Amino acid sequence: MSRLDIYKKQAKQLVRWHREGNYSIGGRIRGLARCQSLTDREALAREFPLREAQEIIALEAGYASWTALKVAVANAPTTKLASPTLRLTRAVPVIFVANVKASAEFFKDTLGFSIDFLHGKPAFYGSVSRDGACVHLKFVHEPVFIVGAQDREGLITAFIEVENVKTLYAEYVAAGAVFDQKLKKQAWGGHFVVRDPDGNGLCFVGPAA
Repeated sequence: MSRLDIYKKQAKQLVRWHREGNYSIGGRIRGLARCQSLTDREALAREFPLREAQEIIALEAGYASWTALKVAVANAPTTKLASPTLRLTRAVPVIFVANVKASAEFFKDTLGFSIDFLHGKPAFYGSVSRDGACVHLKFVHEPVFIVGAQDREGLITAFIEVENVKTLYAEYVAAGAVFDQKLKKQAWGGHFVVRDPDGNGLCFVGPAA
């Protein structure tokens, strides 16, 4: 498959996502200068012809127009890319929440994370991180897990490794975090569990100082 065929396929995929009501298309439509003020709902409600999808693909590839992209692809020398070494880099937990913005603010204000991005208007997906730890947040209309109070302690959504778990626990106590499991010391270190506003259990684990 040629590079141009790949671009054409990508443009058709955008049109299909728009037709299916995929809200992720909103951010890409806002890449067009004339559409910067649209919400995701407005972006899905408007007409979205293939030529506009091609324009988006061209802009994302660094070209001023679809015509400019086609010319550049036609004139590009043919090169064979070396196969990269296969290596898994990291896994990121995805937490289901009722309000992505509110959840991101909880991670920031209570747990000391930074907000990497919030996607959508209103946000339906986001990312927060602190040092080497990263958590993604996904909007859902209703709880994914229905559990009784007796089962909540054992329901862990994410394990987060910490270099000094005792110091972090003291930080979260001062911040007013809600704990399902207070700091529990083990021979190898310790762990504790913070419960977020949506009921997700976040287990912080690591060697004690």
